[in-house]
Amino acid sequence: MSRASDRVFQQWMRLAYPELQRDTRLVTKANQPPSRRRRLAWGCGGLLAVLALGLVITFFVLNAPRPEGASGADAEALADRVDAALNRDAWEQTGAIQWTFGPTGTRHLWDRERDWARVSWDESEVLVDLSEPTRGAALQAGQRVDDPALIRTAWERWANDSFWLIAPFKLRDGGTTREIVHVDGEDQLLIRYASGGATPGDAYLWNIAPDGTPRAWRMWVSVLPVGGLETRWDGWITLPTGARIATLRTTGPVVMEMGDVMGAAHLFELVPGEDPFAALVR
Repeated sequence: MSRASDRVFQQWMRLAYPELQRDTRLVTKANQPPSRRRRLAWGCGGLLAVLALGLVITFFVLNAPRPEGASGADAEALADRVDAALNRDAWEQTGAIQWTFGPTGTRHLWDRERDWARVSWDESEVLVDLSEPTRGAALQAGQRVDDPALIRTAWERWANDSFWLIAPFKLRDGGTTREIVHVDGEDQLLIRYASGGATPGDAYLWNIAPDGTPRAWRMWVSVLPVGGLETRWDGWITLPTGARIATLRTTGPVVMEMGDVMGAAHLFELVPGEDPFAALVR
């Protein structure tokens, strides 16, 4: 990302996330003379114009059309290379994994053998049956609650956060297509998701190292106002099962960490003692 586009990205982030702005005291109209109020009005109007211009610049500087590629044997071979580099066979033998999704602090425990997840944030702790997302058990401030909306929210968090954790292992999910795209003399892998997750229809262009390790992706997703933003995948670790996971995501100046990543062949190896999913057992 160039310096100019980096500055524009920072402006967009400040607009998208007002909490990143400094705390400032607002001066009320009531305690200002008319001339000051007029200057304030012009100042506010000018600020809005600058913000609107910033959004337009963001769109034209960062926005890129989604590329078209070619499906077939070459695309499948490139996906195979990613599977080999990250040890997909070992991932299939990883029966349980836990992590913390850095941007929100949401804590996840995923029992892959039973397809159950525990999602915890703030004062909420929710167990979700991923094969039947409306079925679950929820605690709010330590008290059991009957709240379908909370269970839905937990599933949405799991769907988003698990994708950011293990997207390279989802190149062949149901509803995906794989295409080769030639970029600067290199073959890159375009993955389109026609179904699945919370936002079907998204597409990702993977930049893949010669050894098959993903270096970065560019995104065309419904939740972002511009297409083609690049995120680097770094901080690769190897789980005890042998599967490789990236723990850092960098988009412009923003770094997201997948913290406390741990995996095991079976849940009881990761969380010994009582079954944390006992409330879901039928």
